[in-house]
Amino acid sequence: MSCTAPEATGLDPDVLRDQLFEVWNRKDMQTLHLVALQGFSKLSEPLEALLTVLESCIGKQKGRSHTLGYQILVEFKLWMKEHPQVTMSSLSEQQALKLQRRALSLLTDAHPTILDSLINIYHLSSMDPAILRLHIMNLQTCCYYKEAAVLCIKMKLQKEVIMEQICIPLILQDKLSLAESFVTGHNQLEQQLVTLLDSWCHPSFSLEEIIKQFPHISLSKHCMNQIQPKLLIKHILRLVEKFNIDKGLCPNALHNRRLSSLRYLMYKRFVEKGMTEENWSDHVQYVVADDLELQLCLVEMLVKYSSLQKAAQWSLRYKIPRNQLPYRVWKTQQSLPPDLQEIGLSGSPQTAEWVPSPSHCQKFYQVPLTRGKVHFVDTAEALQRCQKIVLKEGGIVGVDMEWQPTFGCISTQQVALIQLAVSDQVFLLDLCANGFCQHPDTVSFIRSFFSDRNVLKLGYGMTGDLKSLVVTWHQFIEEPLKMQGVLDLLSVHQKIQSSKVDRTQNGPKEVLVGESSAEKGLSLLVQQVLGKPLDKTEQMSNWEKRPLRLSQIRYAVADAYCLLDVYSVLSSKTAYFGLPDDLHSIISSQSEKRGEKKQKEKQAKQKIPTLGQEEFQGAERVSPPHSDTENSMLCGKKPSEDNDPLPPQQLRVVCDNMLQGLGRYLRCLGVDVVMLENTDDHRVAAKLAQAEDRVILTCGQPFQSLRSQVAEGRCLSLDCSEKARDQAIRVLKHFNVQPTPCDIFSRCQGRVDI
Repeated sequence: MSCTAPEATGLDPDVLRDQLFEVWNRKDMQTLHLVALQGFSKLSEPLEALLTVLESCIGKQKGRSHTLGYQILVEFKLWMKEHPQVTMSSLSEQQALKLQRRALSLLTDAHPTILDSLINIYHLSSMDPAILRLHIMNLQTCCYYKEAAVLCIKMKLQKEVIMEQICIPLILQDKLSLAESFVTGHNQLEQQLVTLLDSWCHPSFSLEEIIKQFPHISLSKHCMNQIQPKLLIKHILRLVEKFNIDKGLCPNALHNRRLSSLRYLMYKRFVEKGMTEENWSDHVQYVVADDLELQLCLVEMLVKYSSLQKAAQWSLRYKIPRNQLPYRVWKTQQSLPPDLQEIGLSGSPQTAEWVPSPSHCQKFYQVPLTRGKVHFVDTAEALQRCQKIVLKEGGIVGVDMEWQPTFGCISTQQVALIQLAVSDQVFLLDLCANGFCQHPDTVSFIRSFFSDRNVLKLGYGMTGDLKSLVVTWHQFIEEPLKMQGVLDLLSVHQKIQSSKVDRTQNGPKEVLVGESSAEKGLSLLVQQVLGKPLDKTEQMSNWEKRPLRLSQIRYAVADAYCLLDVYSVLSSKTAYFGLPDDLHSIISSQSEKRGEKKQKEKQAKQKIPTLGQEEFQGAERVSPPHSDTENSMLCGKKPSEDNDPLPPQQLRVVCDNMLQGLGRYLRCLGVDVVMLENTDDHRVAAKLAQAEDRVILTCGQPFQSLRSQVAEGRCLSLDCSEKARDQAIRVLKHFNVQPTPCDIFSRCQGRVDI
């Protein structure tokens, strides 16, 4: 039985197509709506005719979400609501299958916004799975890997195909996010993807062998760089947490991350000398654990960085077999007297003094409280006493939290200690105490404390603290905390840093972030406001080990109490620090700005995919946010805007490996760009700049060293936090480069080096 509309008079589909094309080109959407509805009603076979029309326009504007094909489908679905008799169920099985096969062939070239409409109109999900599998196999044979994956997701066919055949090509083409979407919701596939990625981190992994399986895929250097173990490990550990997968499925990633952590600990202890022996020993034992290979690495590193005696002591602790030890370490073992065969750690909680040495007091911020004013809270009774103090109406409380460092093996850790400071005492909530953390009274107190609008809570960078709170108490996932009466001094600090007020004549000298200062974060704010920084030696402590050392307690107390002192000074000297009278207004204004920024980014993303003339014109109109440091970021003067515009081909730059996104964006606009590889040293940029007369584009710390190696005005530092598009606008404006539409994509995009 044919499917016809009530008013069908046999309009030729080609005629309707031409009418729609004509109106579409005039961009007269109202007329197009009328022409479409009237035309559909005149078709003798609407479902078949729709495919004929779509076959003439789908793919013509591939890559753009709003196309003629998309608009036709929108109008057809509206028309179908008025003509419910026009359905696939009214066709014979043979007729329906014929139309479904035609609709299926359209999916290859269709934009994702069209897929759902075609699937729904032609009931493609009801097709024989064998036919769908065959179609997906044909897509893979034709190297349409992305299209095959999207179709599998839309049709829920993930379990009908081989995961590796879908996901490996996607990963090779830097489409891991699509592979992630492919497996999401299917536990077995999630585990298979993690296991696959982890196998690529094994020392014996050969990328060449993988590429041989997919000879038609041409890998760019950028894609090759995305398959480096360092980046893969980040993705693996992220997926393990996202999918809640057993870490035993990624032994290679964990081993590599722990090895990197061990190297970092050796550097912190023996090169930078920024970690105490106790902290170093705690973290080494956590990182090395029972991994024999890491234990051997530890011994070898100790030989290099410390001494044979220490290496011998740790080899004895781990009982490493003699045949696996370096001969010199084994020989040292034999010569050690019994009292030196065990690792001795100095400093216990009982032997240290609460008041540190005079030199320490002179160098670092000190809390004006005695030890008796610091109270551990680890029982319901102690919590009640704490609650009466910190929940007083109109009170001000400094809040900080500590947790065990995991060196990237876990992205967010459970809180071990919460510090609550008021003017005359500090409470330390010991969440490691047996039964205290999950006690109903504790959970209730945390919820009441953060939601009380009558108590001002001061913190610094509280986003991370709140994430750890959610990890600690899963109750806050189902019923989130209501954060009221909270002031994050990080936002205030950022306002101070961007202020134009000169504060160097009176009071403590201001030290800007990134300018020859070892201080950062809260310690820098304390130095700028109170004159002395915090002592961060105990920051990377084992906060889950009990009892805490006195130095740890002193550090934890200072981190919370200093917030009260900082707030007091800032509140009384708002104009001096370039702040508004109401510090809380900084938070609200920044929230509004973030909302505006997200809206602008959303609008910009709608234009970016085509990078056509409209995008280029938009780039000319956009003005990057003003920065007080913009002129100081360059060696030399900014090119005069009075000069003639510079063609993009005449701007020759070398992008540091932290600005590869900017490099690709500039190349799209016709700029002569060379980009460093991920493995290149920053000094390579200076050599290329000198040899090929290029301007260096960099960000962060390398700027200081690179600017000294090139002529004045040949090194530009950019904000790493900006989007590549905004960075590109800043560069074009700085050098007075004005691309024309002809310049866009005038250079080859597939090459990393020109």
